[in-house]
This record gives sequence, structure tokens and C-alpha cells, in this order.
Amino acid sequence: MKVKYITLILAGVCIFFFMLQLLISGFTDIFVLNQSSWVQPWRFVTSIFLHGSLGHILSNMFALVIFGLVLESIIGSKRFLLIFLGSGILANLIAINFYTSSLGASGAIFGILGALIILKPLMMVWASGVPVPMFIAGILWIAADLIGVFAPSEVANIAHLSGIAIGLVYGIYFRMKYMNKEKGTIIRLNEDSMRNWEDHYLR
Repeated sequence: MKVKYITLILAGVCIFFFMLQLLISGFTDIFVLNQSSWVQPWRFVTSIFLHGSLGHILSNMFALVIFGLVLESIIGSKRFLLIFLGSGILANLIAINFYTSSLGASGAIFGILGALIILKPLMMVWASGVPVPMFIAGILWIAADLIGVFAPSEVANIAHLSGIAIGLVYGIYFRMKYMNKEKGTIIRLNEDSMRNWEDHYLR
């Protein structure tokens, strides 16, 4: 499947928006997610590309590029863009009910992670400095955000949880689509069969 690297374009858009945030006074206020979003719905989209600090954008862009390129190579650019924007927008629609304002690509990125948990569960990743399979990392990320919900901070944990839940649904849909290529395909939860499935369908 040909990859057009929409992941890198999205990262570039985020960096461009962040530069505008730094250079133009009031730019963030025009596009951030807040209670005005119900009458200014573009904020549900534009807030995905805004970030609150250099550390915020660096961590998000690292995750977007690393995991985004993997997912895009599996499902293609158009489907990847659907997951990114779909997860980001839906996560914002949920988050607006819990936060007075929010910004960042985290909801969209967690959507990517959710899809990969289903599509590449045994892919090794680093979580808290330890190499673990993707599905274990997903459990740890979900647990951390659940704890964060009850220990409020500046992190929009509900947006993260919403994004990963939406990504899981996307992942299940695409996995079922691949499985239906051959009738009678059964995926069992053991390492050999999972790796054989990934090698056969996701290369």
C-alpha cells in the first residue's frame, strides 16, 4: 500500500500553527476549544492543531510521527486521516463537556494509538521506559488517564480516554475488514497466531 506520509504533513501543520501562536497575539484565543465552540464549530477542528507549550508540541509530534507513520503504512493515508480527524473532533466534542478550554492533538493521537492496539497488538513500544507489546502499553496509558481523571491536572485526561476509545472502534472495524478478506479466518489470542495474522494481513 503506497504511503503518502500525511502524518508528516499533519505534524507540519501543527508546527506551523504553533509558530503562529507564538508570533500573533490572540491567535490561540480565536481557535482554541472553549464554550464558544458550540456557536463557532471550527474550534472543534482547529484546536487539534494548537499546543500550549514547547514541551507539549514536542511530545505530541514525537508520538504522532512515530505511531502515525506505522498506522498510515497499514491502512493508507485516507483512512489514517479519517482516524486522526475523527478521533480528534469526537474527543473534543466529549471534552468540551468537562473542561472550560482545551487544545492539542492528544485526542487525535490517542485515536491512532487505539487503532494500533487492535491492528498491531504485539508491536513492541516503550512505555514508562520499559519495552512492552502495544496492547500492554495501551492498558498502562488508559490506567494512567483514569487515575488522572480523579487527580485533576492541566492534562485533559478525558480527551485522551475518548480518543483511545474511538481509535479502538476504528481498529476493530479495520481489523474485521481485513479478516473478511478470507472467510473462516479466526484470530486466536496467542503469540504465534497473532504474529502470523500480522505478517499475512498487515504488510
